[in-house]
Amino acid sequence: MVHGAWHGAGHWAPLARLLAARGHRVLALDLPGHGMSARFPVGYFAAGQPGLQSQPSPLVDVTLETAAQAVVAAARDLPRKPVLVAHSMGGAVATRAAELAPELFEHLVYVTAFVPTRLKAAGAYLALPEAKSALGAGLYLGDPAVTGAVRINPRSTDEAYLDELHATYFTGLGPEQFLACAAALTPEQPVSFLASDAGATPQRWGRLRRTYVRCTLDRALPLELQDLMIRDADHLAPHTRFAQETIESGHAAFASRTRQLADILDAVTV
Repeated sequence: MVHGAWHGAGHWAPLARLLAARGHRVLALDLPGHGMSARFPVGYFAAGQPGLQSQPSPLVDVTLETAAQAVVAAARDLPRKPVLVAHSMGGAVATRAAELAPELFEHLVYVTAFVPTRLKAAGAYLALPEAKSALGAGLYLGDPAVTGAVRINPRSTDEAYLDELHATYFTGLGPEQFLACAAALTPEQPVSFLASDAGATPQRWGRLRRTYVRCTLDRALPLELQDLMIRDADHLAPHTRFAQETIESGHAAFASRTRQLADILDAVTV
């Protein structure tokens, strides 16, 4: 399992528990610089968070390539080919990993995730009209060209900021569940994940079976954008067109529709 921007392996825990109870072996990864391998801007934990708008990111060395290589390395250690499940920005990582080593994976599952194909890089899709209804513009701190990261502030005490974070990424979660998920976020998302070419080709990435889990209430990656990326991917690799599943869920389906998502993943692995 490959998490999305600012998330970590721990966000998959409730879903992983359900799948393990059904007999699956589940490995949730912390991508480099995320989760338990996170590194933080100097001012992030200081009183008043001084300089958080402009401090260089400690993750400037973490690229899409290094993240994809970490996924490939983890897959090589497994006794059999896994189903690779990716959420949100993790879709760019999974796409690159599958292009690098398609022989290591059985099936790709994108859970309201980026699938960069026609436009090469995930960030290019965010400039399309289909992305215009996305929320979250008020969450980002500083200039990514200066900091080297898309930075958010999960430690904010500003009620309006937390409300926007909740509405954008954690639609459908109650206040306590939202705060638990938000507290586990880290502030840095390396720009490279957005800006780098995932390099998907029909001969390598495109030879794998794949499933897309559409989330109809997503306010971070709108449904129209999800559907456009599905179409682009199917045009690139028409012989392995996406199987599609649909959940009435916001962006964090792993938390808000855990059992329904587990049912889908359970069926994929049969």
